[in-house]
Amino acid sequence: MKFILGQKLGMSQMFDKNGKLTPVTLLSVGPCYILQKKGKEKEGYEALQIGYQKIEKKNKITKTMKGKEYKHIKECRTLVADALNVGDEINASIFQEGEDVNVSGISKGKGFQGGVKRHGFKGKLSATHGNKHEHRTIGSTGQRFPQHVIKGRRMPGRMGYERTTVKNLKIMKVDKENNLLVIKGAVPGTRRTLLEIKG
Repeated sequence: MKFILGQKLGMSQMFDKNGKLTPVTLLSVGPCYILQKKGKEKEGYEALQIGYQKIEKKNKITKTMKGKEYKHIKECRTLVADALNVGDEINASIFQEGEDVNVSGISKGKGFQGGVKRHGFKGKLSATHGNKHEHRTIGSTGQRFPQHVIKGRRMPGRMGYERTTVKNLKIMKVDKENNLLVIKGAVPGTRRTLLEIKG
């Protein structure tokens, strides 16, 4: 199992030998460092703690961060703990072109949205016959019994800014020198969003 932290740089496009266009996303990954190995005897489970983006400014490092002066710290239970030790570096070289990866991150926040945008509702009424200001309303939200809106009813509300995983994305190119991954398709979040890449 492969695991690394990175950031989304933005989207671009690639052309293959036949001239077919493929949308791709550029990711800046690593270098990440193993900060701690957790075991069943002490912590009750096996995992590796990984740090990404070391904090350089001394005034931003607190006493509790001693030995773990990193902006982002995540745990991964799927990595083989025997093969890695505290202090080891993980970079883009662990991946190869053609591999499939799962990318997890926080999706774009879209604010408060109506039922049409949030859930794909058709809208209450047609646009003709004197209809006014009712094109995108959600219509009835309940019934006579039990006299309240049933839990789970799809309604307008806050949309986006949720943890999302996009699975089986193909790696189109690996730049080991600059720690860059070029991945087919789109990944969650805006530019500079923290992402977890699992292979």
